[in-house]
Amino acid sequence: MKENDTNVSMPRIGDPAPQFKAVTTQGPINFPEDYKGNWVILFSHPADFTPVCTSEFMTFAVMEEKFAAVNCKLVGLSIDGLYSHIAWLRTIKEKIEYKGMKDVEVKFPLIEDISMEVANKYGMVQPGESQTQAVRAVFFIDPKGIIRTIIYYPLSLGRNFNELYRVVVALQAADAFGVAMPADWHPGDEVIVPTAGSCGVAQQRMESKAEMTCYDWFFCTKPLPEKEVWKKIKK
Repeated sequence: MKENDTNVSMPRIGDPAPQFKAVTTQGPINFPEDYKGNWVILFSHPADFTPVCTSEFMTFAVMEEKFAAVNCKLVGLSIDGLYSHIAWLRTIKEKIEYKGMKDVEVKFPLIEDISMEVANKYGMVQPGESQTQAVRAVFFIDPKGIIRTIIYYPLSLGRNFNELYRVVVALQAADAFGVAMPADWHPGDEVIVPTAGSCGVAQQRMESKAEMTCYDWFFCTKPLPEKEVWKKIKK
């Protein structure tokens, strides 16, 4: 381990989201207190005025209403100053056209973090990748302020936004229906029923003719209609 690696804080899934106050392009925030009752995607990008980050911010901005419809707010961060943020976002709106996206206005807050305080609290600065820029970290935080999923991408790789949206929906559906989601789950697909807690229950499942399908005692699925998912999740 490198000497300065010991300074990297790495929050874990299930931890309370580290608290901080910060200045953003949308005014001051107190995080996660200001977002109680909402899901939040807190994400970092390496730097303003860089091409991969520009493509990502345009995509996030275009999808913001889609995330809002499933009760999820967006908060961005980089180790840049407020005036740099403002100038970059203005450039995106006035000059950048990419993949049919143009005149894109970024309305969600972008945190100023010159001191690297927030980035270090969330383990966004990883010295093996860069000591001066945040990696592309994504934290999914639930309405109680608990970290539920963490995804890290290197500086060179833009994020998959369809996957970020799928994660938010899947986490909420899993909570709402008390189930787990199989690989590549999307609304309308079958879901996984929690493993039976006793041999008797497992046997009953295997013999059941109900909607549930059991491949073995530990692996049972059941239908979850798409409309039921959206009924629970969409605002």
